[in-house]
Amino acid sequence: MNEALIAELEQESITTRPFLESVPADKMDWRPHEKSMTLGQLALHVAGLPASICAMASAEDVDAANVDFTPATPGSANELIPTLAASLEKARAYLEGLDEDLLMQDWTLKNNGEVAFTVPRVALLRSLLFNHWYHHRGQLSVYLRMLDIPVPIAYGRTADFDPFA
Repeated sequence: MNEALIAELEQESITTRPFLESVPADKMDWRPHEKSMTLGQLALHVAGLPASICAMASAEDVDAANVDFTPATPGSANELIPTLAASLEKARAYLEGLDEDLLMQDWTLKNNGEVAFTVPRVALLRSLLFNHWYHHRGQLSVYLRMLDIPVPIAYGRTADFDPFA
């Protein structure tokens, strides 16, 4: 089972990199709404998410009351690709160390000590490592579109790139 997760991580890392490479250095503080993350914060979140989620998954449980969810702000766009590379390396190492038993062990999210939910670790990884990552990469594509920056291909074509033309 971990081999499938690793394969997906590898494939999606290839897809994610062009999105981060498209982030313009002069727009890192831009945000589409006052409640939204800045472009820089969102891009750094996308870059670092694999390692963050794997670190969280490596524990038996996490209490959300003890987690700082404030998005980090990068110093520059030059941090994005190295952050992605380091994040992927940590995520790969974590996933390679998992076996079926660890993947099926329960993982619990708490809030102030009260259980919010319990799922098998593999469900946590599917939901937060991958689905959450794709969600924020999708957000990043919208930010890029709003800034009139060509949106890279994730699955098939975009209005800017058509590999089938």
